[in-house]
Amino acid sequence: MAQPKIILLFSGKRKSGKDFLCENLKAMVGENKCDIIRISGPLKQLYATNHNLKWDQLMSDGPYKEKYRHDMINWSDDIRNKDSGYFCKAACKSASPKDIWIVSDIRRKTDIKWFKDNWSSIKTIRIYADLEVRKARGWIFTSGVDDVVSECDLDDFSPWDMEFANNNDLDYKKAIEQIVNILPL
Repeated sequence: MAQPKIILLFSGKRKSGKDFLCENLKAMVGENKCDIIRISGPLKQLYATNHNLKWDQLMSDGPYKEKYRHDMINWSDDIRNKDSGYFCKAACKSASPKDIWIVSDIRRKTDIKWFKDNWSSIKTIRIYADLEVRKARGWIFTSGVDDVVSECDLDDFSPWDMEFANNNDLDYKKAIEQIVNILPL
């Protein structure tokens, strides 16, 4: 398994702009120095295989994924109950040997614990966006998705190493600038 110098763990509600921020951070730092790791990657791949679904569409941000999201959450919770770090381990096994890993989708306290138990240089980063901004980005409250552990477990987590609003271009540019300042470049 690759040995990064630092791992950035990003968390935030659906449509807070985590992926957008992470992609822009990677572009700023450079692909030769960092990689984005998605815990949802191996989760969705295994779910797609087990349920005869299209993995690439589960990885997208469209209606196909939303159709299966609730069941996928319940299915993954069953696996996590047996091994809370299962998907974290799987995501890290396929990670590139880069100095910086950006984990774009931390959702549970057990995810943070797993990374802290297995790696030494971790920074936790929480991304926020106003409710109206999230709605404008397409978020619609979904019972069984937005009110369960996979979306709410980190609501009371503290302390975050860094916290940022992500409501507009100025917000995300400030966030990226501050994050870049802590990186071993």
